[in-house]
Amino acid sequence: MALLLRFVLLCGVADFARSLSITTPEQMIEKAKGETAYLPCKFTLGPEDQGPLDIEWLLSPADNQKVDQVIILYSGDKIYDDYYQDLKGRVHFTSTDLKSGDASINVTNLQLSDIGTYQCKVKKAPGVGNKKIQLTVLVKPSGIRCYIDGSEEIGSDFKLKCEPKEGSLPLRYEWQKLSNSQKLPTSWLPEMTSPVISVKNATTEYSGTYSCTVKNRVGSDQCLLRLDVVPPSNRAGTIAGAVIGTLLALVLIGLIIFCCHKKRREEKYEKEVHHDIREDVPPPKSRTSTARSYLGSNHSSLGSMSPSNMEGYSKTQYNQVPSEDFERDPQSVTLPTAKFLEDTFFTDLE
Repeated sequence: MALLLRFVLLCGVADFARSLSITTPEQMIEKAKGETAYLPCKFTLGPEDQGPLDIEWLLSPADNQKVDQVIILYSGDKIYDDYYQDLKGRVHFTSTDLKSGDASINVTNLQLSDIGTYQCKVKKAPGVGNKKIQLTVLVKPSGIRCYIDGSEEIGSDFKLKCEPKEGSLPLRYEWQKLSNSQKLPTSWLPEMTSPVISVKNATTEYSGTYSCTVKNRVGSDQCLLRLDVVPPSNRAGTIAGAVIGTLLALVLIGLIIFCCHKKRREEKYEKEVHHDIREDVPPPKSRTSTARSYLGSNHSSLGSMSPSNMEGYSKTQYNQVPSEDFERDPQSVTLPTAKFLEDTFFTDLE
């Protein structure tokens, strides 16, 4: 009886060893943002696994607020990779022949939203198997900025700072001196692996070029900094120069404003004088009216003369043309009207 039971158990173990099995162990994978993650899933089949082959990959997001999502599926000799919108076009099987026992996938252009637990399920009835892989996406240090916080003068205190724009924690810092004497001050040694170095009572020996390297588990980046410790500057002269420059600028601005205001006032005054016409002042006499008045007076004189007397009349009077500047006082002389001169002239001729 015991011998029979042992035979049955051995047969069962043999059958189990020959059934579907995923040989890839569960593991954790860390990759940098933007890179490609290879998620392995290799399996073997037993002789009794005769059903259709189905392969399914699922994602359990890290925030645990979403249900498991199917990201890629192989069924009926067809591949379906548009189940999960966030990974659409970025997840692919690595093998062109999935029946060969390789269900591994690649996830390209990794994003922080890709963090989570990926599960590979393989089914070929009656065999079934599954394995889980934990994927972590980290951000490489980048955009490192090195700068000096303070005045680089002899005897002063300032800080050397190294700041990455982005990078997943934990971050490691490493300072090095690249020029002049590469020996660092002993007081700096405790801070050579920190983002900030505090400099006390600076001397010219500190001058040189320094590098700061920032690292994490997926990458590193570096920046350079030039330190020049110089003698103290003449602060009083600098302040005085700044004050004088400011006053001169204010005076110049005042002069510009004054000149512009004066010019506008002159233009306004010229416009007012140009348009200010007095209506009670008569216009100046024209050349035509003056000549007509002169000729009219001569015609009146001719009308009083007889034909016999006209020969003795000097013709030079007709050559006297009044000038435009000759004007009589309108209050002392009353000129005859044009109509009156006309009537008198024609009457005398008759």
